[in-house]
Amino acid sequence: MAVEPGDYKQLVRQIVLDDESVVRVSMKGHIRQPALPWRQVIVRPVQVKGARSVQFSYFTEKQDITKNYRGGEVEEKLDELLALPFTSITAQSTLETLQVQFSKKGRPLVHRTPSADSSGKLDLSHDARKHLLLPTGSPDSFLIATGIMDERGQVHPRMQAKFAQVNEFLKLLEHTGELQSFEHTPVHILDCGCGSAYLSFASYHYLNDVLAIPAELDGIDVNGTLIEKDTMLSDRLGYRDACFTTSSILAYHPETPPDIVLALHACDTATDEAIYQGIAANARLILCAPCCHQHLHEQLRSAPTGSPLAPIFHDGILKKRLADILTDTFRALALRIMGYKTDVVEFIAPEHTDKNLMIRAVKKHEPGNPDYVREYLALKQYWSVTPYIETLLGEKFWHPS
Repeated sequence: MAVEPGDYKQLVRQIVLDDESVVRVSMKGHIRQPALPWRQVIVRPVQVKGARSVQFSYFTEKQDITKNYRGGEVEEKLDELLALPFTSITAQSTLETLQVQFSKKGRPLVHRTPSADSSGKLDLSHDARKHLLLPTGSPDSFLIATGIMDERGQVHPRMQAKFAQVNEFLKLLEHTGELQSFEHTPVHILDCGCGSAYLSFASYHYLNDVLAIPAELDGIDVNGTLIEKDTMLSDRLGYRDACFTTSSILAYHPETPPDIVLALHACDTATDEAIYQGIAANARLILCAPCCHQHLHEQLRSAPTGSPLAPIFHDGILKKRLADILTDTFRALALRIMGYKTDVVEFIAPEHTDKNLMIRAVKKHEPGNPDYVREYLALKQYWSVTPYIETLLGEKFWHPS
């Protein structure tokens, strides 16, 4: 139903300020500086040192800020948020779920549905470190089938790292702010070098079963044994729209252009091939967690004559780290040149693996930004190298139109 512009705010206030029933409020939108500084804000009650507070978690692309408020501060901070132009608001209580969507003209459309859980029990557990999109304590069919969780909803001790990786990846995917913005469904996911497909299955599960966004998944890998296992797991989970194919990345020609392209720890130039697949398909999202970086490393013979960076080449491991950084810098620049808003973020904690970076790209602009082209050419000339992503893109890279 449509409501007057100010009425939905009062409905949200009523849910948040009801200590007996409020569960969680999520506000999402696209950052349009300076009006909207946050991609998402989550508000929920927590118990901190025996006292009840309301936790406000503010998310940007690269940063999470969590603050706890009590008393009159809660209403003050809530009013500050309701004054911002978020594109969707979901407020959950033990009694109902309130969803507010906004038309192109900014008119709020409100939907109210009774809660399926009438127990009235609140979870006030405090976790300031992270909000888990697939939480513990509640059995999850995907996590159980993959051996991460037991039937009681508890994570197996040996799978804690994998559980953290799945949730961190989904958070990075969610925080692009793009999942609810596709003009069509089903959303098509392509995982290049899918391996055991933990994270591609997680993406499929999260979109279909958690967000109720219809999605299809294609996973490809040259390891036929892994593809057979992925297919068996897909059948066991009942994922009818998740298909797996034995293929190299460049040899694969998807029947439907992918909307989301993933490459998670694909070795060496396989990451470049996945990026190429995404760019060629004009995919909305490209997420890559690179693995080894051999191609550019082999081109780095020494630092340019007179360069203060020459000491790096005294030690092989430092040269290798330099090659890693340069490779991913060229990849990020290439994506920016091709019209993608790109950032490089930490994927998982470095104690789990030193390969913990993710290149995250969202198609936002027309290709050919001259500033990025100049940066790319200057870096290429300085090191006298030819990145593989440039070779793959070929003429399209320099003349994208």
